[in-house]
Amino acid sequence: MNLLLNSDWQFGELFTRFSSIFSWEIGEGSSLVFTKLDFWLFFLLVMAVFSFLNKHILTRSIFLTVISLFFFYKTSGLYMILLIISVAFNYFLGKKIYTAEKSINKKWIIAISAIFNLLILGYFKYAYFFTDSFNQMFHTNHELVNHFAQFGNGFFGDGTFVEKILLPVGVSFFTFQNISYVVDIYRKEIKPVNNFFHYSFFVTFFPQLVMGPIVRARDFIPQITKPFSLNKQEFSWSIIQIVKGLVKKIVIADFLVVHFIDKILFTETFTFDTYPGFVFVIVMWAYSIHIYADFSGYTDIAIGLSRLMGFELKPNFNSPYKAISVADFWRRWHISLGSWLRDYLYIPLGGNRTGTLGSYIAIFIIFVFLIFITQWYDLLWVYLGVTVAYLIGWATIKNFKRYVHRDLNLIITMVVGGLWHGASENFVIWGAMNGCALLIFKYWKRINEYLTSKSALWYMSKGFIAYGIYCILLVNFPWLDHIAIHYVYYVWMASGALMLIIHLITQKAQSFGFFKNVYVRFWQIFVTFNFITFTRIWFKLDEARKGPFKEKGLEDAAADLLPGKLLDRIWNNFEFSMEYFWKFWDLFYVPIIIMIAGFIVHWLPNKLKKLGEDAYTWLPIPVQAICIGIIVFLMYQAIGTEQPPFVYLQF
Repeated sequence: MNLLLNSDWQFGELFTRFSSIFSWEIGEGSSLVFTKLDFWLFFLLVMAVFSFLNKHILTRSIFLTVISLFFFYKTSGLYMILLIISVAFNYFLGKKIYTAEKSINKKWIIAISAIFNLLILGYFKYAYFFTDSFNQMFHTNHELVNHFAQFGNGFFGDGTFVEKILLPVGVSFFTFQNISYVVDIYRKEIKPVNNFFHYSFFVTFFPQLVMGPIVRARDFIPQITKPFSLNKQEFSWSIIQIVKGLVKKIVIADFLVVHFIDKILFTETFTFDTYPGFVFVIVMWAYSIHIYADFSGYTDIAIGLSRLMGFELKPNFNSPYKAISVADFWRRWHISLGSWLRDYLYIPLGGNRTGTLGSYIAIFIIFVFLIFITQWYDLLWVYLGVTVAYLIGWATIKNFKRYVHRDLNLIITMVVGGLWHGASENFVIWGAMNGCALLIFKYWKRINEYLTSKSALWYMSKGFIAYGIYCILLVNFPWLDHIAIHYVYYVWMASGALMLIIHLITQKAQSFGFFKNVYVRFWQIFVTFNFITFTRIWFKLDEARKGPFKEKGLEDAAADLLPGKLLDRIWNNFEFSMEYFWKFWDLFYVPIIIMIAGFIVHWLPNKLKKLGEDAYTWLPIPVQAICIGIIVFLMYQAIGTEQPPFVYLQF
């Protein structure tokens, strides 16, 4: 009897939970994310219905559109209406641009599409940012009015829409998908979708709606009309992706940010005096593996869920911390955004061939924008100096104009990429630093190829030459002296000496080539990873202006100073000692071990990882189920009372 009553109680609780999930009550923005039980109950019921509809192509498109809109409603409320309008308007523009005969008409439609989509993105994502910056710069007190909410409340009734402008979940992703669809039709790369529900399904597909990856119409739309297909190996592979993503998010990303990163970075006083500088270097290393595990974990789950429903999404990451240069990193990190910016911004501006009027307009806007948001008026002198150097180079150096256009286009693209992540000067600085690093890499690559071709000893002499220049600079700039630079030099030369010793012992040219490649690759990865981690100081500390930190009285102006304070602490109070390190280890050894394990797994050869996945897919289904059950049980032991949302949910 007790067992029966207990079963009835469990069934009643499950029924209540399903009723809550599928009610019209609007949840929080993170109520149906992949780490919540509610999402998996939602997905199971969706798959149960989908299994009966997957053979009827139009019916399944309608069903998945409705489900995806409901999913969006549960996370963003009546902003679902905005998504519907956006989908309908871009579907209409796609039809019009395909049937337009005159080139000028097609260009007008492209302009309308860009303005409409960027207006949505700009209004909801940047309105407060620009208003606050304007008020600070001109000492005014303008208040932002949510005209959409006023119109909606007038139509649906008072209180229907919140007066404050809230960022609809996934707006950065679905606006970019809409733009690419219309542009691809203009370029005659695809034809418009004949059925509205096929297009609405493409834009609103719920596994990737809120955090990507950004899906291209030419990759996804042809799959919509194909029959459903899923064999045993594909099913097993999908489960692997889902579980892998959950492990990344829960075991690595969430554990590190709750028990290590935020504990050290975000204190009650918003200072960095509690720990010596070297601790913050370790924390930022942990943040790099955290943000990768968080975002790629989401992508893995989205790819796995999509494949279970018969659709393929392209990979969004390719072991980014194996990158040997900044350019290589951006070919491996957030691939869908990088390729979108390349195809729809960088190349239209002229790419690496030439510049357009748009290049000059865009760079002028960026220069004005940087002064506007930072209020660093000394930047005017920097701009004047750059302009003078540009004019001199144009007059004296062959092909200089082409190089400058390429550089301008690259800087514009990376700054826009920074702004895409958020309305803050921190993201602008982050984007600009990555853009400058890409430029430096391009020129360094040319110099390096020339020097390398002259002498193989260049590999050994790089560190010696750089250290010599550094020592000369110390004579006039003693503040540049830092123990970490000396440590890096000693390791560089010691590793190079080890490579030569091994070569002398083996006396084989092949062994020298192998160890030379290992030596060079190690330092390339080391420098690239640490530069990327350095730029993420601005990325991470931007969180200080949000949520509980703002409630504790941290103003935006104070938040803007945090990256400088952290860098000052690292540089002037590095204070590394083994005694302090072991004390620090005793306090945080668990998250440090998880961080190290995360990096080790990340740096394993891709072939070895694929071999493990292939081996799993060939196991009998019962054995697979046991393996997954054990992993899920162990994984959920890491869940605490605090469950941070996905990082890119805010973008």
